[in-house]
Amino acid sequence: MDEDYGVTGAHTEVELLVDLTVDELWSAITDLSRYGDWSPECTHAAWLDGWTEPAVGARYEARNRFPNGLVTQVLCVVTAAHPPYSFGWDVYGGAPETHEPFAAWRYDLRPAVRPEQTVVRQSFMHGPGDSGARAAVRADPVNATAILQGRLDQLRRNMKLTIGAMVCDVAGGRPEPE
Repeated sequence: MDEDYGVTGAHTEVELLVDLTVDELWSAITDLSRYGDWSPECTHAAWLDGWTEPAVGARYEARNRFPNGLVTQVLCVVTAAHPPYSFGWDVYGGAPETHEPFAAWRYDLRPAVRPEQTVVRQSFMHGPGDSGARAAVRADPVNATAILQGRLDQLRRNMKLTIGAMVCDVAGGRPEPE
């Protein structure tokens, strides 16, 4: 069995105060068709099997493009769907029935003091599945800690960019105050 090098359970998250209501942000984070517009890594996401909104067990596909040019396609299974407060999913490189998840993602939303604002926390945790990060640390175990930290830092930057793009897009559609 391969060594883990600290990959399983490696975690990162961001928590931001944004100028959208909880309902507005919930609508954005669950609109998979827009992820390709907002994310620096996820270029496509679409519900599968007739699903059109999050529900525990619902599936969707996603494609990611990495800075090195690698493009991957993954299957995601919703693990949390509590409108308008939490949306989570596991990511698989193959069928969930035969593969372990290599990542778990989650958004948690809560109203801020001002009703037109929301506190959003997005989190990521590496799972036991055979992810790109796991392959990278296996290929260079001497630098495993730095490789893993670099990936977590990249994910944190991408989370901030994605949430920022969502907020800008949604808020940009608001009519000007009278």
